[in-house]
Amino acid sequence: MRIPFLKHAPARELRKPAPAKFPDLPTVRVGALYRGARVGGDFFDFIQVGSSRLLVLLLDIAGKRDEALNIAAAVQDVFHGAADIFYADDVNEPVALTSMLLDINRAIMDAAGGVRCAPAFLACYNEVLGTICYINAGHTPALLKDHEDITSLEAGGLPLGLFSHATHDAQICAMPLGSSVVMVSRGLVEAKAHKEEFGLDRVKKALQEDPGRDANQLCRDVISGVTEFLESQRKHRLLARGDLQIAETDPLGDNDATTLALVRSAAAMAP
Repeated sequence: MRIPFLKHAPARELRKPAPAKFPDLPTVRVGALYRGARVGGDFFDFIQVGSSRLLVLLLDIAGKRDEALNIAAAVQDVFHGAADIFYADDVNEPVALTSMLLDINRAIMDAAGGVRCAPAFLACYNEVLGTICYINAGHTPALLKDHEDITSLEAGGLPLGLFSHATHDAQICAMPLGSSVVMVSRGLVEAKAHKEEFGLDRVKKALQEDPGRDANQLCRDVISGVTEFLESQRKHRLLARGDLQIAETDPLGDNDATTLALVRSAAAMAP
């Protein structure tokens, strides 16, 4: 029997994740800002669990954008499917987060058909306790500002997508009224101008100067900061070379730039 030869294999249909739904909690406001023209695999999502918990996921998936977003869609399915356990009042949040992250890790490898580096930051904000439980799997540190200082929520393990049975331990921090958390993508802190990176310290500066009232404004301030840094460095270099005509271009170019913010304030409780 002759087997027909397919000159062109049928293209695999690639999915995209659904847009994130912003939560509605009494004391916390959530902001997010990202570049719509990004070419990488930045992905974020929120799940409000009842009236007291908020799950947050920020993921940086390596590879081509279409493939990365297809993996993100598979991750989103698992993320939402595993969230039901957090409805229980007595759930052990660190254990539940560790289990959820293990499922997400496997979903990444299954959707990628193998190894795919994907740094991740997964967190559970608890409205009743005023805490944030988190796992940083090889991701850029998140920053927590309270009344006293700014704390870096550092990575405690390898990125996802590398080992199928890798486990990560969760950490818990207090998040009192008046505190804020900022999460940024690696592409944002590594945005470079004339061999100098924007860096996490400049994100800390924006957080330090923020009055702590508007999560969306905090995100805009961070993105504006990196844009102004790149633009000023570019203009300085061009003027030093004697180029008086400076074309209007997007200073971020193809860089991913994503920032999320949680601002917890008593003002948010007002009707």
